[in-house]
Amino acid sequence: MTDSALTPISTTNSTRALAIAALGTLLTLMAFTAPLATINSTAADLMSDAAGRTWILSSMSIGLAAALLTTGTIADDFGRRRTFALGAAVLAVGTLISAVSPNTLIFVLARILQGLGGAAVIASSLGIIAHTHPAGPVRAKASGVWGASVGAGIALGPLLAAVLDRWASWREAYVILAVATLALAVAAHVLVEESKSDAPRGLDPVGALLLATGIAALLAALVEGRQGWTAVTPIVLFVLAALLLAAFTIIELRSATAMLDLTLFRHPPFLAATVAALATGGGIIALMSYMPGFVGTALGIDALGAAVLLFGWSGTSVVTALLARRIPASVSGRTQLAVGLVGVALGMVMVSGLSEDASWPRLLPGLLVAGISSGVLNAALGREAVASVPAGRGGMGSGANNTARYVGSAIGVTVVAVVAVPSSNHSASALTTGWNTAALVTAAISVLGAAVVAFSRTRR
Repeated sequence: MTDSALTPISTTNSTRALAIAALGTLLTLMAFTAPLATINSTAADLMSDAAGRTWILSSMSIGLAAALLTTGTIADDFGRRRTFALGAAVLAVGTLISAVSPNTLIFVLARILQGLGGAAVIASSLGIIAHTHPAGPVRAKASGVWGASVGAGIALGPLLAAVLDRWASWREAYVILAVATLALAVAAHVLVEESKSDAPRGLDPVGALLLATGIAALLAALVEGRQGWTAVTPIVLFVLAALLLAAFTIIELRSATAMLDLTLFRHPPFLAATVAALATGGGIIALMSYMPGFVGTALGIDALGAAVLLFGWSGTSVVTALLARRIPASVSGRTQLAVGLVGVALGMVMVSGLSEDASWPRLLPGLLVAGISSGVLNAALGREAVASVPAGRGGMGSGANNTARYVGSAIGVTVVAVVAVPSSNHSASALTTGWNTAALVTAAISVLGAAVVAFSRTRR
């Protein structure tokens, strides 16, 4: 079935499609965040050094960011159900390899494979939702469910890993996720109707290769740079990334089958959605990625406690995303994105100003404010990612939007690592001072993103 099909989608089929798409996104985010709460035990088991710990946390981002746009285009042109099911299978294989990895290198490669599979799942999920839910209140409700699945995945991943790490080991969490994801791949193949764009843009293999390698080189440079910015490896990687991405831009502007229509950046709704996703990754996601390790080292909170504290933010975002459909239609998506980013910034300001003897209740109000705002953001991002691109290109819109989110996350995590972790002094006082600075810096990133979104007005 293509997007030009006149046969309406039945309620049963649309409900099944939404459930599968949301579950796929949830399991991908659970896999993405699972190492956050158990980084210490995972690194010890794999005998990882400081660089290895960094790669453990960053490797899935490389796979996600490198493949999201490519898999979104593939989903639109060759079938969203097919792309979703294949992506879920790849995610399951990568997760299973992670569970049995004997060392850091194998684990990191498996995490990159997880990212490649997860990219296909996330990019095709919004395309499936756009095809099965017409624009308007119905799609707004579905986008809220999808946004809730993002927050739920972020919340449940660390919790699952922390609980199993306490009772067994961190590896069992990956086994459970692998089995669940493989089952989802089968369910998607059986329960979801196939759909694709009725105006395929065609393959752009050169553009896909340049984009994937360019983003991978950029993120690898950011990871390696944390060990020393003047070293040869990060410098070479930065130069390589610049060359590859410049070549990608030139080819896309000249290609009749470009995987990403760069002229869309002249379209204010697309620009607003993309900038909002970039600021979300560079702001709240970056800070929350650092929080479990910080509260464990500086405040003495164990892995399970850190996961529960993270749930205060992500769990709140789930509830808010589900309720976001009640926001009046008169409130534009651009307004929701800008207000959500400002609210997130307020929450991050509230979790700054800690002293070294602070306890978890001091963080909770700010996390709740940031969680409410993140829920609005997640629901609006899911809807605007599809609404801001031409009809039938929902996969491309989802891919571009989520690429911006994970590139922003990688950049933001690097910024947080630089400003929050003292190079020589790892005392609780120094770490707390670094956290306070990082919270204000990420809040500033969110405010800057909100300003760009607010001024991205459609020209008459």
